[in-house]
Amino acid sequence: MIRVFIKAPTPVARAGLESLIRSYPSLEVIGASPDSPDSLGSALTDLVPDVIVAQIEGQDDPQFQELLDAATSGTPVIVLARGPSVEWGALLRHGVRGALPSGASGGQIAAAIEAAVAGLCVFHASEADRLFEPVSMQESPDSLPETLTAREIEILRSLADGLGNKEIASRLGISEHTVKFHVASIMGKLGAGNRTEAVMFGIRHGLVPI
Repeated sequence: MIRVFIKAPTPVARAGLESLIRSYPSLEVIGASPDSPDSLGSALTDLVPDVIVAQIEGQDDPQFQELLDAATSGTPVIVLARGPSVEWGALLRHGVRGALPSGASGGQIAAAIEAAVAGLCVFHASEADRLFEPVSMQESPDSLPETLTAREIEILRSLADGLGNKEIASRLGISEHTVKFHVASIMGKLGAGNRTEAVMFGIRHGLVPI
């Protein structure tokens, strides 16, 4: 039996996920997050789930840092994200084992849970080409390998201003952990080996004003 803990922003969302997951005999829901800020940390300590299934609104969701911390600690995390792609490759690079659209079917979520517990990474098939597409500055010097989000452009411009992660977090009103995630995503998308390369690439493509 796979022990599953649910993290979702509203009671309705939590109840829906709980009902869906309980319909699979191999899965056991051992808890769902209340609205308290440290609910996930307490669950890891007290309940010891095999996997966390979390619905988030996007990268700036207040739950996001908690989830990355859980993934770093070794607990498999499967993210169900609203809207378009939320940097699937970057999520996987930060230890999240699965990333699916919030509208994923019960079968897809159950399969993702089983795969994550088995040590595999899971993402939606529609994102396969995007996730494995080579991103290299040398291969395509005249085109942007992958589009940056508005938040990533803000952070890239802050890097160009010479700000560190803590200063960027203060400027944008987000956590330092989230800044680190975005910086890693920017460098991955641009194929940059360091922050200086990322800034220079941004200047060449008009993302960073001179």
